[in-house]
This record gives sequence, structure tokens and C-alpha cells, in this order.
Amino acid sequence: MKRYFIGLLLVGFAGSAWSQEAGPVKWMSFEQALEKSKTEKRKIFIDVYTDWCGWCKVMDKNTFSEASVAKVLNEKFYPVKFDAEQTGDVQFDGRTFKFIPQGNNGVHELAAALLNNQLSYPTVVFLDEDFKMIQPLAGYQKAPEFHRIIQFIGEDHFKKMKWSEFQTVYKSPYPEAANGPGR
Repeated sequence: MKRYFIGLLLVGFAGSAWSQEAGPVKWMSFEQALEKSKTEKRKIFIDVYTDWCGWCKVMDKNTFSEASVAKVLNEKFYPVKFDAEQTGDVQFDGRTFKFIPQGNNGVHELAAALLNNQLSYPTVVFLDEDFKMIQPLAGYQKAPEFHRIIQFIGEDHFKKMKWSEFQTVYKSPYPEAANGPGR
């Protein structure tokens, strides 16, 4: 019994050390990402959310908290959390983006621009190193599927191959996804 308990403790410590190694996503503001890009070019990943969005909270809890997802976001992107209803101005690309009140809430002009005026939450947006749109992606994404997407974009596979081809070579870090097609 004592050996069993010690074994469980060791497994627990090893698991916690592994998850701390990847760590949580190191979220930053849009302005911080722009500033960091001046010294080291990276793609920018933007999670466009609202405080009232239930699926945004589920994605925070179930997708962004996954160690494999956090590792790719932290290493390949500057990960940004952007509240689509924030009221502060944002300077970007020679323009000042402002909050526009509408009804009970409103929308930030930058969120509308990033989402091509398709205000759906959650939506994640990928910008290249020169702040040009790669792809917006609307809707909740589970961690295994999302990991595949961020690797495809984060490692520049999208420049060399089609999505269908990438799915045949992609190696999932999620054991439960290993027996599906292209995983």
C-alpha cells in the first residue's frame, strides 16, 4: 500500500512538472504583441471574446488550458486576448480603433475589422509577422482539433501544403485522437 501511494505521488509530481513546463498561455494585450513584434517577429494569435460569451469561457477552460495547445501558442505566436467590447482606443496600422456603443453593449472597431464584421464569439484570428490576415476561425474548438490548426499555421505548413495533405502527416499529442483519420 505504501509503495502504491508513493508511486501515485511520483506520477502526480511528474505530471505536474510536465504541465508546468508548457505552462499556461502567456496572454498579452494587442499593444504588447505589437511592441514585442518590433524586436522578434512572430505571428499573432488573437482570441476575440466577450465577457458574456459562454463558449468563450468553455474554450478558455477546455482548450487554452491544455498544455500542448499552450506550448504551441506560446512558442509560435504572440497570443492576445481581445475583448470585442473593450472601450479603450487601440492604435494600429496608422489608425485609431474605438469602441462603438450599440444597444446594451457595443463593439470595438478593431474586433469588427479582425472579424470582417462577422461578430461571432469565440472567434480566433491569425495574423502573419507583418500583421496581415492569415485566417479568422469562428466557433468553439476542442483541444485536439485546435492543436492541429495552430500547428498548421504556427509552423507555416499552410504555406507549403493543403490542409487535407497536412492532416495525413499531422501527429497528435492527444492519445484519444490517435485513431481518427489524419491523426
